Amino acid sequence: MDSMSSVGDSNVPQSATGQQPEKPFLGIVFIGPNGLRAGWRLSIYITLVVVLGYLAVQAIRHIPALDRYFSGAQRGELAPVGLIVTEITVAFAVLAAAWIMSLIEKRPFGVYGMPLSQALGKRFWEGMLWGIVTISLVIGLIAAVGAYSFGSLALAGSAIFRNAVLWLIGFFLVGVFEEFAFRGYMQYTLASGIGFWPAAAILSSLFAAVHLNNPGEGIVGALSVVVIAIFFCLTLRRTGDLWFAMGLHCSFDWGETYLYSVPNSGTTTAGALSHSSLHGARWITGGAVGPEGSIFCFLCVALLFLLFHLKYPPKRA
Repeated sequence: MDSMSSVGDSNVPQSATGQQPEKPFLGIVFIGPNGLRAGWRLSIYITLVVVLGYLAVQAIRHIPALDRYFSGAQRGELAPVGLIVTEITVAFAVLAAAWIMSLIEKRPFGVYGMPLSQALGKRFWEGMLWGIVTISLVIGLIAAVGAYSFGSLALAGSAIFRNAVLWLIGFFLVGVFEEFAFRGYMQYTLASGIGFWPAAAILSSLFAAVHLNNPGEGIVGALSVVVIAIFFCLTLRRTGDLWFAMGLHCSFDWGETYLYSVPNSGTTTAGALSHSSLHGARWITGGAVGPEGSIFCFLCVALLFLLFHLKYPPKRA
């Protein structure tokens, strides 16, 4: 019996006292059940984003034609080409940093919410449809109570089509950057440490806090951003990737900024389609924030939650 017991325990490391050895302190600090702890992985990722973003900006600065647009955007003079140049820079930083992390972690890049096999696929275009319908409904409700006027055209001839395309490209890049930055690698990694919805709540609040830096943004607008961000997290949870959210984000911003020519999260732009105006109570129009601060936006986003839940019900575990 003693010899059998000895064989059975031979694979269990024990100390001289017969107890299993404790993990080294540094092992506990750095290593968790999923390998390197989420906090350290996030720290490495953020450092990579900062370094890559700096290098990308320096590259832009050495190309005079691009630097002119980039500098204008930094001064708040947002126009379609300036938006494209700026968003390419930041999108490159967050995506390249995640690609490097995928090599370090030995994971496919697609697990961070952006599988390239689904790029511009069905879910993206479905999101585009939902986005343009949503902003059209918000503006339509504001107009129905007499608080929005389309005004006269601000563009003519080929400029109408050219700016429509340029703004669309720009807001596609906005969707890629903002969705991946806050609901891509960071959401995946933080969720591995504290769970999906706690991570979503933290990152959605951070997303809104960043928007408070916009010139005309306010508390109500930031609250709207939090609610919309949580909805985007729901689409990630139910579909498994960010392409639906990226499509919706792109077309909502395009409709708001270019088609209906109203402030977008407190930011006004040059090169919109018309000389539109919002007039009336702030709670109806959103004031300087734009329609995102309107009560109608909150109602429409609530409707989005309901419709998306019905179309994409939770899957059985």
